[in-house]
Amino acid sequence: MLKLPENRARDLISIVVPVRNEQDSIPQLHKRVQSVMEQGAFPYELIVIDDGSTDRSLDILKQLQDQDSRVNYLSLSRNFGHQSAILAGLEHSRGDAVISMDADLQHPPELVLRMLELWRQGYEVVYTVKRQDHSLNLFRRASHRFFYWVLSKLSGMKLSFGQTDFRLMDRKVVDAICKMPERKKFLRGLVSWIGFRQTQVEYDVPTRFAGESKLHGLRHRIGFALDGILAFSVVPLRVFIFFGLFVSTTALLYGAYVTGLALHDLITGGSRLVLGWATVVAAIMFIGGVQLIGMGILGEYLIRVFDEAKQ
Repeated sequence: MLKLPENRARDLISIVVPVRNEQDSIPQLHKRVQSVMEQGAFPYELIVIDDGSTDRSLDILKQLQDQDSRVNYLSLSRNFGHQSAILAGLEHSRGDAVISMDADLQHPPELVLRMLELWRQGYEVVYTVKRQDHSLNLFRRASHRFFYWVLSKLSGMKLSFGQTDFRLMDRKVVDAICKMPERKKFLRGLVSWIGFRQTQVEYDVPTRFAGESKLHGLRHRIGFALDGILAFSVVPLRVFIFFGLFVSTTALLYGAYVTGLALHDLITGGSRLVLGWATVVAAIMFIGGVQLIGMGILGEYLIRVFDEAKQ
């Protein structure tokens, strides 16, 4: 049994779980979470967010709440998405430490004890990283790795491949995230960006207990990647400035080259240039470059509006 210091012996632990059509997994999730938390003698609350389920998930949650007062649930009016469901749970949590995890039991509840031990040592964020995940095929592993590499390069954040939404956050971290006014929060990026003392725990991903994943479709992966890149990177806006400078510089160099040829033809009486052609091409390239630079400058102002809006 994990022993906490006296000043943390009665800390409340909140466990936030988003679910969508997980009627077969919810009872087993409740059983394993209950076993783990009672093993560690932690007072806790289990907050389950029903994200627009169309099966019996909500009915099962109501039954569990009748049987166990530590179970609470939120029923969203429709499917708002995984990240929004987690945020709803964070906003309704009361714990001194808050743990978010999925209901499919690929986030093993038994790892919670290790996360709480690290929290006891002073870490304010304990995030998890997949060591092995045989549920992903080669294409999915490659696309996930590529996404984290691109996001890390564009945003300057150090996001590890295999990071998940299975994490522990101290109350001060949860409060800071909930106060951010963004509507489309990319939690993995925000948790990394917000700072505090952080550490990671590696784990092997077990087989899904029941049902099918709702998070690995191509549409979801593309939307998730765009949310992450657009929320934390201004590089796409700044590309216009650099591309415009490149085009304009090329146009000026080409114009200088054509002018040199024209002078050479004028002096030697040659006729290597078609009259007017080079002038038109150079002018079009130069004007296009100036327009791209102008778009880039507008982008710089938009970046500042973007940062102010997100605060």
